[in-house]
Amino acid sequence: MNIIGKSVIRKDAFEKVTGRAKYTADELTGPSLHAKMVTSPYGHAKIVSIDVSEANKVLGVRAILLGNNELPLTGEEIRDRPPIAVGKVRYNGEPVALVVADTPVIAKKAADLINVKYEPLPVVNSPTEALKPDAPLLHENLASYEKIGTAYPVPHSNISNVTKIRKGNMEKGWDNSEVVIEESYRFSPSDHAAMETRSATAEIDPEGYIHITTSSQAPFMVKRLLSIYFQIDIGKIVVETPFVGGGYGGKAPIQWEILAYLASMAVGGRKVKIVYTREEDLLTAPCKVGLEAKVKLGCTANGMIQAAEILYLFDGGAYSDKAIDVSRAGGVDCIGPYNIENVWCDSFCVYTNHPYGSPFRGFGHSEVLFAFERTMDRLADKLGVDRLELRKRNAILPGHTTPTQVLLNKSNVGNLPACIERLKEMIHWEQGQIQEIDERRVRVKGIACSWKTSTIDPDASSGVILTFNPDGSVNLMSGVVEIGTGTKTVLAQMLAQRLGIGIDKVHVKMKIQTQTTPEHWKTVASRGTFMAGRALLEAADDVIRQIKNIAACVLRVSTEDLEVAYERVFVRDDPKIGLDLKDVVYGYKFPNGNSIGGQIIGHGNYILRRMTSLDPETGAGRPGPEWTVAAHAVEVEYDKRDYTYKLIQAVTVVDIGAVLNLMTARGQVMGAMSMGLASAGRETFVFDELGRVLNPQLRTYRPIHYGENPNYQVDFVTTPQIDGPYGARGVGEHGLLGMPAALANCLSIAADVELNELPLTPELIWRYKGAKV
Repeated sequence: MNIIGKSVIRKDAFEKVTGRAKYTADELTGPSLHAKMVTSPYGHAKIVSIDVSEANKVLGVRAILLGNNELPLTGEEIRDRPPIAVGKVRYNGEPVALVVADTPVIAKKAADLINVKYEPLPVVNSPTEALKPDAPLLHENLASYEKIGTAYPVPHSNISNVTKIRKGNMEKGWDNSEVVIEESYRFSPSDHAAMETRSATAEIDPEGYIHITTSSQAPFMVKRLLSIYFQIDIGKIVVETPFVGGGYGGKAPIQWEILAYLASMAVGGRKVKIVYTREEDLLTAPCKVGLEAKVKLGCTANGMIQAAEILYLFDGGAYSDKAIDVSRAGGVDCIGPYNIENVWCDSFCVYTNHPYGSPFRGFGHSEVLFAFERTMDRLADKLGVDRLELRKRNAILPGHTTPTQVLLNKSNVGNLPACIERLKEMIHWEQGQIQEIDERRVRVKGIACSWKTSTIDPDASSGVILTFNPDGSVNLMSGVVEIGTGTKTVLAQMLAQRLGIGIDKVHVKMKIQTQTTPEHWKTVASRGTFMAGRALLEAADDVIRQIKNIAACVLRVSTEDLEVAYERVFVRDDPKIGLDLKDVVYGYKFPNGNSIGGQIIGHGNYILRRMTSLDPETGAGRPGPEWTVAAHAVEVEYDKRDYTYKLIQAVTVVDIGAVLNLMTARGQVMGAMSMGLASAGRETFVFDELGRVLNPQLRTYRPIHYGENPNYQVDFVTTPQIDGPYGARGVGEHGLLGMPAALANCLSIAADVELNELPLTPELIWRYKGAKV
């Protein structure tokens, strides 16, 4: 293992640090038209009229598109969303018209001249409001919408999907419970705030091929869904994705590509480019879901949890799209990483007049873990038990079953107690959770645990192609999108390790082109390294077999006698007898001119195995290949006078299975921790009574700034996952999962008040303290 586990330099590092890396908005060859949107200023309103007469007078305008019933409805689970609003708008920022013009300035000028008259309608501003008997129905035709996925909507309601989890016997669980606690939680939707805003170009060539370049985490899904929505031969759709400047799940849905395609169609197939402004990226594009939750737990006097009764109401926004998947994932892992035999959970995806939901790093898990881990702290307080001890006492272990009734083993769940023990050491838990600094300030530690499986399509697959160059180097092609995770560098490490060559001999193709790049389902859910890694190792074995077959003929030995390593193929028991790879991988030429072989081209693929859909009544099923566990802590310095706090330290310990690239793994976890703290402490949409977002700019929607981050500490437990590449598990999301709960647990102790909302701003703490008084 001379390459695996090492901190090698990322394959994309030089291009990015020198500014040479090309993103979608940078990729422009030849003349292009430009599209600009007109979006709704209301959360819910009837469109009375749209006057485009003045806009049409602007020189350089090529087309103006309005919504109509001839356009197909879109949506990844339920087709409920018109690409451009028809009849009414359902969220602030929804596209109402699209202007195509010679330049962005002309397009914006014309868009500003379009006069839209609205009649405001009653607004649904939360999932609780949406479920009231007198709430307006946001989708009157819910029962008749076409379903692509396995959604279970409730007709004549605002519920787009119901996920039920039923495990054990709840009556028995409550009978065995001596201590019961129940709490409620809530937070609003927020945004991904990736550095690169969404963008796409579309062009239709004379032969009818549709060429799309997009900042997407799912270029192959763009291809598939466009084919379904517009009834296009899928082979005629070519999607390219260069570097993506951050996605975090927000670039997995399909929206801006549809608008670019419609704009191109409107101008005879000419190339059209659409680039969202920051405000459009915050308002129009899919966002992070909100949540309202109720958690009720029962346990014995010694703290063994016997029953969990849970209601999760996910704020899916105006359209269901990927929010259904998020609510399903939240239901699947509803109880956190604990062994609870009796579980009842309803996880609803609910329509509201908010921007519609999408995956966000962690895919519903940080949301439900916030509620569940806050309740675990409350239960520990009621029992008078050490908070980490309660979690360790109830930790999920091999031999236990998940809420969806999957039997766990050492390989697929790892070692949560080991994560907890390492966390205790790193944060000096024995010193206590709270320390007085002076009469105003205290230093406090809060903790949480987490787990996550990947609730994805059971037939999700990944492919890898390897081709050799005459110098013995190898080209690696994978459909994984480089969104900043460094996955393709890790793939290169795996390949170099398996072939026994230097990593500088592995050339990675970063850009995706769906006609020539092997498909990878989506670059989401921490599945890139796992799925593409498995496909890569199969492709590596394929080329090794071919190399040995050629060398065996030349060296007149059996293939079983040969080894491939050190850029050579040689006889195992006499390494001096062998050939350089460069003399084999493009075919071998004998001294007399006879030749055998040819360019070696290898391929491999992997499809998730033994995954199942969930039973609609019980939730029983296998939604993912493994459950990655982690333990987290946050330490703050809190000012009791003005309710402010400073982040001092954040710690995460993950059972990663095996470390493939140490610095990349740490960087992934630290970045996720930062996002988790930002989601917990400051990031949120603020809505008014009309459903309008009052903070659609980075001046008012505020992520953590440079210099405000705490000291991050990351460590790993390594319980190998048998079916993972080199024993590894995915780790891209897991640093985030426990951060909101850990910070809320920390500040609840510091402020001596139970904080059950996010974000945890000084104003929120002040309000809670006021309510307590």
